[in-house]
Amino acid sequence: MADVPHLLEIAKSSAVEAGKAIMEVYRSGDFSASIKSDHSPLTKADRCAHNIILNHLRKTGLPVLSEEGKNIVYSERKLWEYFWLTDPLDGTKEFISKNDEFTVNIALMHKNSPSGGVIYVPCSETLYVGSKETGAYKNEKGKLTQFSALQNRRQFNDLLHIEHLAIVASRSHQSPETTTFINRFKNATVTSMGSSLKFMLLLENRADIYPRWGTTMEWDTAAAHAILNACNRGVYHTNLKSELMYNKPDLRNPPFVAF
Repeated sequence: MADVPHLLEIAKSSAVEAGKAIMEVYRSGDFSASIKSDHSPLTKADRCAHNIILNHLRKTGLPVLSEEGKNIVYSERKLWEYFWLTDPLDGTKEFISKNDEFTVNIALMHKNSPSGGVIYVPCSETLYVGSKETGAYKNEKGKLTQFSALQNRRQFNDLLHIEHLAIVASRSHQSPETTTFINRFKNATVTSMGSSLKFMLLLENRADIYPRWGTTMEWDTAAAHAILNACNRGVYHTNLKSELMYNKPDLRNPPFVAF
C-alpha cells in the first residue's frame, strides 16, 4: 500500500514550485508558444513546469506519465500499480489568453483509478488536495478550508428537480452535444471556465454539474476526479452510473458528466 498522505505532500511541493515558474513566464509575456502534433499549444511555461514536477516526483520512485513527457507504450504502463499522472499546465489556451484560468494538475494513480489529487491555481495561489485518506481541502494563501463529503452520492435524477441548476462548461471547447445536454434543464445558469477549475466549482458547491463532450485526456481529469471522489462526488460516463477509468491503451477520455 502506498503512503498516500506522504506522497501528496511531495506532489503539493512540486505543484507550488511549478506554479511559481509558470507565473514568471506569465508575467514576462514571453511565452515562446508553439503548436504540437495534436494542434494544441505548448509554451515555455509548460516545459518549465514539466521539468520541475518530474524532478520532484522522481524521488518517490514511482513512474510518471505527463502530458509533456515522452510517450510510454501501453505494454509497459499497464503493469504499473502506482504511478503519477500529470498535466504541468492545464489550460494553456487560457494561459495564452491571459485570463488566469489555468492550473497545475498532479494525480496519484492506483492502477486504473485516481487515489489522490493536487490542483494548484498559480494566479490565486490556491491549492486543492484530495484523497480518501486526507479528505478534500483548499489552502488559499495559508487559509485552510476543509470540504465535507456528501452523506450520499447525488443521483442524476436529483439534479433534474433542482429549480435553479448551476452548470459549468468549458470556455474553449464547447460542443453541440454539450449544448444539447444543457438544454435538458430548465432555468439553469451556465458558467464558462477553463482548466480543472470547472471541477473545483463542484467541490465548492458553486456549481451542480459539469458535462463535457469535447476531447479531454486522462491527465486533464485525474487529479480533479480524485478530489471529487474524496467528497463522495464522481466523474461519470454518459450512462451517469460508471466512473471514468484510467491508464487505458488510448489516453483520451470518453464524454463525461461530473456531479
